[in-house]
Amino acid sequence: MKELISRIEDLDKGQVKKASKKILKEIGDLQYQMFAQKEHSVLIILQGLDASGKDGLVRDLLEYCNPVGLSVTSFKKPTAEEYAHDFLWRIHKHTPAKGMIQVFVRSHYEDILVPSVEGYIPSDIIEKRYDLINQFEKMILHNGTRILKFYMCVSQEKQEERLRERITNPEKHWKHNDGDWDTLRKREQYLTVYRQIFERCNVVPWEFIPSDSNWQKTWVSANILLKTLHSMNLEWPELVSEKYGK
Repeated sequence: MKELISRIEDLDKGQVKKASKKILKEIGDLQYQMFAQKEHSVLIILQGLDASGKDGLVRDLLEYCNPVGLSVTSFKKPTAEEYAHDFLWRIHKHTPAKGMIQVFVRSHYEDILVPSVEGYIPSDIIEKRYDLINQFEKMILHNGTRILKFYMCVSQEKQEERLRERITNPEKHWKHNDGDWDTLRKREQYLTVYRQIFERCNVVPWEFIPSDSNWQKTWVSANILLKTLHSMNLEWPELVSEKYGK
């Protein structure tokens, strides 16, 4: 990660955006190859404070991917039906099939983060969730899924700027939620819980994505995803045909 950040500092914005476009196109090619092969899958978990750029990263990172091999799930406040099950029930049914890239915009980590700050679930229940999440992620890994956990690092100044824009810019009114400002006032409380999550839920290491700048965010995350796809040694499936081949 430090190497990627230092490479950003050595390049100007135009150079980085040009290099990112090349990487994103290669990601698209490899994603379609993975979809055809159907031996591997990727789960990308996006976590971060409100207005940290999670939705924008989905759009930019997967720009050249084929939609048939993609699925994106955005987890909100649990519904009544979801509350009636264990907290991982709604998560597990969205884990990726072989050949797919699945993106979680927020995830099971919200079930530690929010109740820890807001205090509506007993602490002993929250405490058990750390181990349950680690076990859950180990199970996913054992099924052949690569997990990438991206934490979107946004400064308080940039977060406030983006939240204000949701009020002043008509094209972003739909993103506004009064509750986001309540969360902003509790920023340090949320960051404290996040630090506990980073320390205790590290079956897969966290990647920290600089998110004040969209072009830096795309550059860093794209390099990580590309490296992951290359590590799979993807190949096009051989022809299977009684008439023309195997």
